[in-house]
Amino acid sequence: MRLLILCLVLVSFAISWLLTRTMRSLSLRIGFVDKPGGRKIHDNPKPLGGGVGIFWGLALPIILGAIYVQVCPPPDFAQAARWVGPGIAAQMPAYWSGAREKIPLALGILAAAAGMHVLGLWDDRKPLGPYVKLVAQLSIIALLVIFGNLRVLRFLGTWPSIVISVLWIGAVTNAFNFLDNMDGLSVGVASVCATAFLIAAVSIGQWFVPAGLALLLGSMLGFLWHNFPPARIFMGDGGSLLIGMVLGVLTVCTTYLPPGVTLANRWYAVLAPVVVLALPLYDLAVVSIIRLMRGKSPFVGDTNHFSHRLVARGMSKRTAVLCLYLVTAATSIAAIMLPHVSSDFAVLILVQTVLILCMVALLEQHPLRKSDARNS
Repeated sequence: MRLLILCLVLVSFAISWLLTRTMRSLSLRIGFVDKPGGRKIHDNPKPLGGGVGIFWGLALPIILGAIYVQVCPPPDFAQAARWVGPGIAAQMPAYWSGAREKIPLALGILAAAAGMHVLGLWDDRKPLGPYVKLVAQLSIIALLVIFGNLRVLRFLGTWPSIVISVLWIGAVTNAFNFLDNMDGLSVGVASVCATAFLIAAVSIGQWFVPAGLALLLGSMLGFLWHNFPPARIFMGDGGSLLIGMVLGVLTVCTTYLPPGVTLANRWYAVLAPVVVLALPLYDLAVVSIIRLMRGKSPFVGDTNHFSHRLVARGMSKRTAVLCLYLVTAATSIAAIMLPHVSSDFAVLILVQTVLILCMVALLEQHPLRKSDARNS
């Protein structure tokens, strides 16, 4: 399983890296660039379209894998034992039949991801307006949730579960869209989150979700190679909406409960995605509140994000980005353990997450010194 995950990461990384490099040149030739000015803090026009590499790094292996599993006969599992060992080979028939069963869901998720990607590219090229874009996002997500039967908190009933699922995936989608305000920030934080979800899903014995997370992680890292500060290309909404939606969907697909454990015995395990995504969701909430308090739309960009405040206090952009990576990693490591601990330790993990967010809040609220204000 670990070898398969590594292969998926490497394959998607290679596809994304190559296509992102291609888009760097193509976007400049066709004038698909992000110009500086206003809330945008970069100095020179940057090529857009990095989301194309992320999308195809995720999509191409899924499409080829679905064709292979659907069309080709099952491999010789007895021969596979020489390479992967008898234990894994014995489980391969179940994996093969399971892969066939999951093809409709995988293609449904891919179709929604394609719709979100195209929506983002359209908005990058010609802004749609925040509310038109939001309605389009929620429509795509709602179609996937309803027809893909992807829901959280099913015990609440069909329609409450659908509404909560759509709002959750929409919140995660926009959290990473909001976080895309500095070189390497959104995709890097998403990579940390995807790694945490991947480890958590493997630890409880899932295989469909880890495969999707591995492809997403590889495609994001392939783009991050070109986007880490100083960035040579931006992913734009065509990338940030895509990775946010796919991450949100995969959190819904994950069980978070080890085999043999019921939700009644370990209900707090379902909070794992909230803990992993604590920083992006916090930034989304705080920035939206600040904008509303100032009488502005929460969807109109500004420089009130945590990353901007760190730079205003003297950090370099690269240091600020690395700081947010570390904060995300701190909450993510705790979330990986959440499904496996007793209720007492779960409380400690949740308290630790709150304390980390309190530290972030203090860093945001600390006033600038006069010398810092003059230099920022």
